[in-house]
Amino acid sequence: MTRTDMTGTTRAATHAPSLRRAAVTGALGLATVALAAVPAHAKGSTEVTAPHTAAVGKTFTVTARGDDDAASYLRICLQERGGGRAWHQVACGAVAERGGPEARATAHPRSARRGPVEFRAVLYALTGPHDRHPRTSRTSAVATVRVR
Repeated sequence: MTRTDMTGTTRAATHAPSLRRAAVTGALGLATVALAAVPAHAKGSTEVTAPHTAAVGKTFTVTARGDDDAASYLRICLQERGGGRAWHQVACGAVAERGGPEARATAHPRSARRGPVEFRAVLYALTGPHDRHPRTSRTSAVATVRVR
């Protein structure tokens, strides 16, 4: 589109401000759609607490706690591994509901051998309070106890 000045010369019409506004509006709309398409991630954590050292034949305390917003019911279990063996469960806590207190478990193991013993917490998500096939939701970092 051209316009004619009073002097008789022609120049191109400028629509830059309205084009910029449309470009910014389109970019914001596209960003909004992109952010809405990203799935939400549930918040949660799993933690195990154990002493650094323990004496042979003496009982010590290992605790676990965990929470996950994605599950309606949770159960946390403590697992132990030592002497090159596989993980095995030591203790499990009670079933906890979402919105209630976090899942907790406590074990009082006693090691008859010297050397490192590892513990971890495994948080299970359940579909109901009596679910017989829970799925693993989270696993904690390993806590090592040196038995002397």
